[in-house]
Amino acid sequence: MSKRYIGGLISAFNSLKVANAPTIGSATAGNQKACVAFTAPSCVGGGAITSYIAVSNPGFKTGTGTTSPITVSCLTACTAYTFTVSANNAYGPSAFSAASGSATPVAAGTVGIFALGSAPSCSTTRDKYTFSGCVVSSATAASAASRLGAAAGNATVGIFALGLVSCALSTTRNKYTYSGDTNGTATAASAGSYGGSAAGNSTVGIFALGLAPCPSTTRNKYTYSGDVNASATASSAGSYYGSAAGNSTVGIFAIGYGSTTRNKYTYSGCINSSATAASAASRLGAAAGNSTVGIFALGLLTGCTPSTTRDKYTYSGCVVSSGAAASAASYAGSAAGNSTVGIFALGYVSCVGRSTTRNKYTYSGCVNASATAASAASQFGSAASNGTCGVNV
Repeated sequence: MSKRYIGGLISAFNSLKVANAPTIGSATAGNQKACVAFTAPSCVGGGAITSYIAVSNPGFKTGTGTTSPITVSCLTACTAYTFTVSANNAYGPSAFSAASGSATPVAAGTVGIFALGSAPSCSTTRDKYTFSGCVVSSATAASAASRLGAAAGNATVGIFALGLVSCALSTTRNKYTYSGDTNGTATAASAGSYGGSAAGNSTVGIFALGLAPCPSTTRNKYTYSGDVNASATASSAGSYYGSAAGNSTVGIFAIGYGSTTRNKYTYSGCINSSATAASAASRLGAAAGNSTVGIFALGLLTGCTPSTTRDKYTYSGCVVSSGAAASAASYAGSAAGNSTVGIFALGYVSCVGRSTTRNKYTYSGCVNASATAASAASQFGSAASNGTCGVNV
């Protein structure tokens, strides 16, 4: 039996019957992982290819699969990796491909980006939070000054609906890449709107368009990789000034204007069903969630009273219970969360006006603590985060 060198090691496999090396493609970074694309070799040797293996450098982390792309997990955030791919058939592994370009994974639950909204007029300002220490720094500005928007995020990007731009309903979407705070273009909404809400997971986000131009039942569904905008099942009632939280399976939407109604979306089929009602009719709220629960700030309760009330949802059964109260009565805020904490921007605080106050929630016990102040007093903002899920108002 002939011998052949593969990756510097002697192999006893028949060199005439193993496949040729795959042709490497691009590597796309995600949440402590990367997707490695490649093209199958035209010559498969003495038998069909049964699997491929992708190997990282550094670290020699591996991922396997039968088609392109292959996901390599357990990578270290903020570390640049390249990848090579080998093909396996019944006679053994092929030589490795050339190395891919560099890809740098992001950390789970590292940052959230807040659009400040009205501060004091329509604003392009973005604040970037690091959850562990509640650090606020600068993120790339929005493409247009706006307020009353919405946002959804996944482990790589967040998409912001700009809301009311220069006194006109807007279809504009901004796309953020968290690691470098890059602001690009995303597909436009299907209708100009504001006062909407959104929830997202690692694949899609669903946006409630809000006032478009009357209270709207319209939902837009975004696929992040290509910014594709498609139709999602309509809400059960026309609404605006709502909020939403989502995980990898469902999102729960607070319908908004003076309402206790909640809609529950299943992302894969955009199915809209009933979720437990809120504890009080409200609007102009905010919400953040993780893979188990979401916490909703009820915002402006019926009778125009800003509220400190928080509702806590358990997604599997749509259970609503009490979360720790906010530190101040407010409305028109925003929120972002990861698998450990959520940070709520209090928005408009009674007798104070636009607020820089941030509340930090720990989900397991609904603990409310202080987070670093915003860079400017504002209201009518939105937010998106990375980590386990994308969460926003």
